[in-house]
Amino acid sequence: MSTLVTAVAAALAADGVRHAFGLVGGGNVLATAALTASGVHYTAARHEGGAMGMADAYFRATGEVAVCTTTHGPGIANTVTALAEAAKNRSAVLVLSGDAPLAGPRPHDIDQSALVTALGVPVVRLTDPGTAATRTRAALAVARSRQCPVVVLLPNDLLGTRADAATPHEPPPLASAAPRTPAEHETERLATLLAAARRPLLLAGAGAWRSGAGKVLRDLGDRIGALYTTTVMAHGLFDDSPWSLGICGGFSAPGPAELIGRADLVLAFGTSLDAFTLHGGRLLDPAATVVRVDLADAPAHPRVDVAVRGDAATVAARLLDAIDRLGDPVSCTPGTGWRSARTRALASAGWYDVPYEDAGTADRIDPRTLSRALAPLLPAEHTLVLDGGHFIGWPVMYWSVPDPAAMVFTGAAFQSIGLGLPGAVGAAVGRPDRVTVAALGDGGALMGLPELDTLVRTGRSCLVVVYDDGSYGFEEHMYVPRGADRSTMSFADTDFAGLARALGAAAVTVRETADLAAVTAWRERDCPGTLLLDCKIVRRVIAPYLADLLAGH
Repeated sequence: MSTLVTAVAAALAADGVRHAFGLVGGGNVLATAALTASGVHYTAARHEGGAMGMADAYFRATGEVAVCTTTHGPGIANTVTALAEAAKNRSAVLVLSGDAPLAGPRPHDIDQSALVTALGVPVVRLTDPGTAATRTRAALAVARSRQCPVVVLLPNDLLGTRADAATPHEPPPLASAAPRTPAEHETERLATLLAAARRPLLLAGAGAWRSGAGKVLRDLGDRIGALYTTTVMAHGLFDDSPWSLGICGGFSAPGPAELIGRADLVLAFGTSLDAFTLHGGRLLDPAATVVRVDLADAPAHPRVDVAVRGDAATVAARLLDAIDRLGDPVSCTPGTGWRSARTRALASAGWYDVPYEDAGTADRIDPRTLSRALAPLLPAEHTLVLDGGHFIGWPVMYWSVPDPAAMVFTGAAFQSIGLGLPGAVGAAVGRPDRVTVAALGDGGALMGLPELDTLVRTGRSCLVVVYDDGSYGFEEHMYVPRGADRSTMSFADTDFAGLARALGAAAVTVRETADLAAVTAWRERDCPGTLLLDCKIVRRVIAPYLADLLAGH
């Protein structure tokens, strides 16, 4: 006999869902059993927020939808931070949660539809077992086409009900997003702007990567003599080009930042152009024309002069055709100096070329020295998972990634911390062909600590690097000079190595570069399981992106 939960699980498995993350309770334990019986692999998390973060990271690393499953009430409530992060990042995830009975709420129930809707997340409440499979497939299609999380609610009194015939009053399914193609006059306008630009810059975000626009953007850039840059989320997209400037924003090295500031036209594909990418308005020439091409139907950033709604790959291909019709752009005129030997020298000058005075002490390591020393020890094929916090400047400055799918920056969209360890689980499960490297601050590591147990249980290869300065570093550097109480954000050292060993991981405390020999030994053993580096870093070194922000206050 097919029931509501078996019909839902079978529909998801048949439509290509391969993995689920969750924590079981009375509202979802039968649904979880149905998923595993349908062949969906399942990872048991220690917290529902962790399960949601895992499913989000799984999508970012693979491009595939995973399920996050929770019980009703506190189960779905515990996902809120991670669910909001997924929504703002436009991550395709299907959340399968228990819900109040159709007969009426119990004393402990809440209005879960209202809770989820408040986060901007579409919700489907299954009220008829007969149409449960159809509506679940529609919800999955919405998640994929709109690139967003969708929550499917399972009323408690319908879980075991037979899924035979549909009743005539079932609400219609959510509509999938139709692809939006820009009008011809929009494409021609952009082509005219490109043809007249002397120093064009192509900026690609995660939306460009997801649309498969990498090659056509490279072709477009070569056709118009442009330079390339990316958001941190699309890190690695153009790294094989000598005209790549790396990441745009506060993480830009001085040489590339100078070139970004000289661009007279910035054509941004698949990015929201947030404050980090624009570095608070400090990076771009105020006179530069900024064009944004994106699928999101959202208000353009005030810095945007021209906004076009459309798929990055489609628009770029149309622009390439239009440029061919218009003839050689001004930027390709000999002697313009944009793609020159001097430009190439500035573009290739990364943070490794910027000298600094090592601030390490007898018992604490300089985070720059740590990050530079770790860079050559990382496997070439790795996925970098970042938590939020002041420390993010160091790995982004010094570590490369194979492609944008290998950059899983958790918490950036919602400005949260604590999702790094859940993100490491999702990335490790989704891409076992790559070693996962998770970089965390001490605050975020403690917040997400239960999922270190989950990470160890997966048995996947993962290097966890904890930048431990014993404080909430961003807040300390930003607000203590403005009168905040340092004691509210500073702590004694935490023995992360001891905690990791207690959970079954290998671990070492790092106070100097010699301690990194443990990484070499781990790699020589083919990276077995989880190795955690408890890195005691000096507090007083401020990352350049934050130093620039402080200078502006």
